[in-house]
Amino acid sequence: MPETTAAAHALPAWSVAPFAILLGAVAVLPLVHRTAHWWESNRNKFIVSMACGLAALAAVGSVHGTGGAVDATKHALAEFVPFIVLLLSLYVISGGILISGEIRGTPLINTAILALGALAANALGTTGASMLLIRPILRANAGRKHRAHVVVFFIFLVSNIGGLLLPIGDPPLFLGYLRGVPFGWTLGLSVEWMMATAPLLVLFFFLDAHLARKEGQPLEALDPGEELTAPRIRVSGANNVLWLAGVVLAAAVLVPGKSIGGWTVPDGAREVAMLLCAGASLLTTPAGLRAENRFAWGPIVEVAALFSGLFLAMQPALEILVARGGEFGLRTPAHFFWATGMLSSFLDNAPTYLVFADVARAITPQDAAGIPFSGGVVDEGLLTAVSCGAVFMGANTYIGNGPNLMVAAIAREDGVPMPSFFGYMLWSGAILLPVFAAITWIMF
Repeated sequence: MPETTAAAHALPAWSVAPFAILLGAVAVLPLVHRTAHWWESNRNKFIVSMACGLAALAAVGSVHGTGGAVDATKHALAEFVPFIVLLLSLYVISGGILISGEIRGTPLINTAILALGALAANALGTTGASMLLIRPILRANAGRKHRAHVVVFFIFLVSNIGGLLLPIGDPPLFLGYLRGVPFGWTLGLSVEWMMATAPLLVLFFFLDAHLARKEGQPLEALDPGEELTAPRIRVSGANNVLWLAGVVLAAAVLVPGKSIGGWTVPDGAREVAMLLCAGASLLTTPAGLRAENRFAWGPIVEVAALFSGLFLAMQPALEILVARGGEFGLRTPAHFFWATGMLSSFLDNAPTYLVFADVARAITPQDAAGIPFSGGVVDEGLLTAVSCGAVFMGANTYIGNGPNLMVAAIAREDGVPMPSFFGYMLWSGAILLPVFAAITWIMF
């Protein structure tokens, strides 16, 4: 994260314009008839993304000089490289695991897959769980007319909200662990996790059942007199579970600067280990299995094309947050929950988490009982609010968390008519915001 300096206060508000323009491009260009086809090219996405990113660096350089622009670039790369390497590794490895069999997309089965994914997100991370389960749930619903809602709720639950209970579940929590938050502390957020996942699972079940009836689908796809039996599931490419575990282990253990048996983990070791696991997956998995799994490079290339410039373009916004975060008048857990959450909807939720956790630490009396964080303590209620806001509200937009855009891209390649950027926000606004409001009223 950019360091807080007096000069940071001089960064003008207009410096966030490139970031706003890039968000507008992602939201609007696919909807305009004349630009929709042009925007489908990942090359064109990359051109627009990098143009906005370079414009943001120019804005930083106009205030801080060349050194400031160089520092912002280094910071963006320090975040983007681990981000894209993790996503690439999990994408490649999970693409080698084929879950097939008699899985029918009934309301009960779909709800069970979403619940399983929300649990798995804590152990595999939201990205790992998303990449492992998105293709099976798409295949299970291949015969359904209405499928977009399945993917939308999948993004809500598996790609975001599910990963609250362990530090490896979502990047913000992992950064908190690196700053001193005890590894098991997030398990204490199980009530908040249940309050978010349970109503969404119930709502999904009834919505899916309603749409299944409209399609004329029997709710459990049973013939008269047929006994209800567990679906026959086959898992191919199980060797990739080993490589998947290797990536998760690398993320948890190979922390730069950490001492392991007298060996200090160097920068880049974690990313090298992840890429080796991905390479091993490519070498040990038959190409035919990946073809059957409809594995394609397009979705991960799209994420890389957009986020490469996005990480650069967000630097002015992050610097302004670091410099002026204490001026927001945040005092209560509800304030921190919504401030962290709404900014996490559009900025990278990991640095946003750190900004507001630092603000919470600053207003916590250092002689008070609290959770260890960055050499001090932070009020537990405030840290709970920051953690929930960062993890939960990454689901509010396609760019709120890395897996969101990738899951949407995979679904589109599978022929699912996914909602536009604004269309998705209508879904999240109508469904998630009331749930978050209820959590605020009850918990914060």
